[in-house]
Amino acid sequence: MAAASCLLSEDQFLCSICLDVFTDPVSTPCGHNFCKNCITEHWNVKVTWKCPMCKEPFTTRPELHINTFISEMAAQFREEAQQQARRRGLEQQVAKPGEVPCDVCTGTKLKALKSCLVCLVSYCETHLEPHLTASGLKRHQLIDPVENLEARMCTKHDKPLELFCKTDQTCVCMLCTVLDHKMHDVVPLKEGYEGKKAELGKTEAEIQQMIQKRRLKIEEIKQSVTFSKGNADREVGEGVQVFSSLMQSVQRGLNELIDTIEEKQRTTEQQAEGFIKELEQEISELIKRRTEVEQLSRSEDHLHLLQSVQSLNIHPPPTKDWTEVRMHPPSYDGTVVRAVAQLEKTLSNQIKMLFKAELKRIQRYAINVTLDPDTAHPTLILSDDGKQVSHGYVKKNVPDNPERFSNSICVLGKQSFSSGRFYFEVQVKGKTKWTLGVARESINRKENIQLSPEEGYWTIWLRNGNDYKALTNPSVRLSLKSRPQKVGVFVDYEEGLVSFYDVDAAALIYSFTGCCFTEKLYLYFGPCPNDGGKNSAPLIVTPINHT
Repeated sequence: MAAASCLLSEDQFLCSICLDVFTDPVSTPCGHNFCKNCITEHWNVKVTWKCPMCKEPFTTRPELHINTFISEMAAQFREEAQQQARRRGLEQQVAKPGEVPCDVCTGTKLKALKSCLVCLVSYCETHLEPHLTASGLKRHQLIDPVENLEARMCTKHDKPLELFCKTDQTCVCMLCTVLDHKMHDVVPLKEGYEGKKAELGKTEAEIQQMIQKRRLKIEEIKQSVTFSKGNADREVGEGVQVFSSLMQSVQRGLNELIDTIEEKQRTTEQQAEGFIKELEQEISELIKRRTEVEQLSRSEDHLHLLQSVQSLNIHPPPTKDWTEVRMHPPSYDGTVVRAVAQLEKTLSNQIKMLFKAELKRIQRYAINVTLDPDTAHPTLILSDDGKQVSHGYVKKNVPDNPERFSNSICVLGKQSFSSGRFYFEVQVKGKTKWTLGVARESINRKENIQLSPEEGYWTIWLRNGNDYKALTNPSVRLSLKSRPQKVGVFVDYEEGLVSFYDVDAAALIYSFTGCCFTEKLYLYFGPCPNDGGKNSAPLIVTPINHT
């Protein structure tokens, strides 16, 4: 029978009227099968007797007979369907990964419904039944299913961990509260759980806030990279434009040099062509006269010869004295040098325009600078507005605070910088000595030291009226085309750059590159001794002319 049922499909066990598994299946004379109640009610309603499947009419109401074969097969099919449903229900109760299994089940482990803190066992719905019905087991403490029940028991007293000690931040049992944790702040486990949960919620919120801040920082960094890319593209574009202009100037100068040389050569060639043409014309006339003379010399007619000679001048025709004629090839000495000098002048003008544009650009980073009297050497005189400093004759009685320079005749600016870019300008007109630049915060202010980047100074100076140096180690002598009257100082902290400019000439004086700044930077001003009035002019922090 089982083998036969396997050959039949599910649809063959369904009544075409109720669309459910046959109940008391009967057969009509036409051979179709229906539930007995379904076909009976159908004919009672319709009043006529037709097969609901093939619509074959019957003259009299057919007598229905139970189809025992279909009845048995439907019963078997129904039983199999119920077993499958039970198996599906059982499968739904099987413990999945991450769920607590029943400790009692053998073979397939069902999902635990509760865990007993007394038995230290987790039970599925079936095996939990005794704990719900037996009076002795009803007193056991049941909790939601958890793994590792041993960890929920006090290892010292073998009692359930039902309380939380806020003093020691640990779970305890009832005996712990009267022994080891007698005077401690103990609360029920639920209250401790809620407190910890709130604390974890707060921590989670803080972590989320930290995550959000870092995501914002990522966006900020990305925007910075985008901004930098824009600046880089713009700088490349300007660089291409500048170098293209310079190359065009070089090419134009080369073309002009070639044109000058070729023009001289063309003039020489034209002069030579004129001489050659004139000589060839004279040669043609001489050949003609020579021919006439040769013909007369061969004549035997004496009278004819004498008459012809008399009418023909047998002497060579008068011609130009070519002995004094000379070709004078043009001199090219100095042509290339003069062309290069002109090119240098052109490039110098273009470079000057470039530096003017560069200076205008960095002047956008101008800052308001004031001098700090607390750092000034006692012999220095500062203006009331903190914009001028000069060397005096008298050493003032001022506090010897840690910030003050004791031996070096200098002063720092009040402002400090630990990031970004900044620019300021200082008038040095009328001075024969001065020192300018920036210095790091930790410089030695009480002893004489060598000014150098290693000691924390990035400066240039003037000595003896025209001796300019960049104070590297060793120092670098600077050759300037003109004496600066106003010096601009530009610093890019992140780039490690300190540049000095002759503001009026729009020329770069010197740049410290590749500097490693790790501290605050201060502006450094050294007016130097006044030398009996020769160097009495002050250093003046001037406002920036943005025009």
